[in-house]
Amino acid sequence: MDNTANGMAACQHLDTYDYDLVVLDLGLPGMDGLSVLQHIQGRTTRPRVLVLSARDQISDRVDALNRGADDYLVKPFAFDELVARLHALARRSQEAQTPQLTIDTLTLDPAARTVTVQKQPLVLTPREFSLLELLMRHRGRAFSRSEILERLAGCESSASDRSVEVLVFGLRRKLEHAGISDLVHTRRGFGYLIPKS
Repeated sequence: MDNTANGMAACQHLDTYDYDLVVLDLGLPGMDGLSVLQHIQGRTTRPRVLVLSARDQISDRVDALNRGADDYLVKPFAFDELVARLHALARRSQEAQTPQLTIDTLTLDPAARTVTVQKQPLVLTPREFSLLELLMRHRGRAFSRSEILERLAGCESSASDRSVEVLVFGLRRKLEHAGISDLVHTRRGFGYLIPKS
C-alpha cells in the first residue's frame, strides 16, 4: 500500500505502478483530486477509485461519479464502512477480469471498460457502463432500483429512484442510437433486466 501527500505525486505513482484500488481525497494540495481522477481516466488500465471528501452536496458526488469514480464517501466516515466499500470494489475488480460479454453485435469488455456495437465504439459514462455490465453479466435477472443504487453508487443515501430512471433512460437512448433497441426491459414490480433471449 502506497500513500502520497499531493496530486502530482499521486499521478507519478499511478504512471509507475499498477494499482487495483485507489482511495482518492479530493482536497489534495497542488493538484486536486478531480484532476487526478481525470488523469486516471486517461490511462489504458484504470484502477477502481473510491473518493473521500468533505464535500457533501449531491452535485459534488454526481460530478465525481460522472468523471469516473466508482464510489464516493463523505467525511467524517466510519472506518468499517470504508473497509466494506473497498472490499466491494475489490470484488468488482475481480469480476472485471472475466472475458468479454456479448449479445448479438454488442460487446462489453470489462477489463478495458469499453463497449462496441458492430465493432464501433459506444461511448458511455462510467455509471452507464457499470449498469450495462451488471445487466449483461446477470441476464434474465431483474434488478430493483435499490439494488442498482447499492451496486453502482455504494449505497449513497443521497441517490434516488429518479436517478436510476435517468440512468436507464440515458443508456437506452445511446443503445437505440447505436441500432440496438429494446435491450433493457422493465419488469413492473421487479426492476430492470436484459432477457436471456
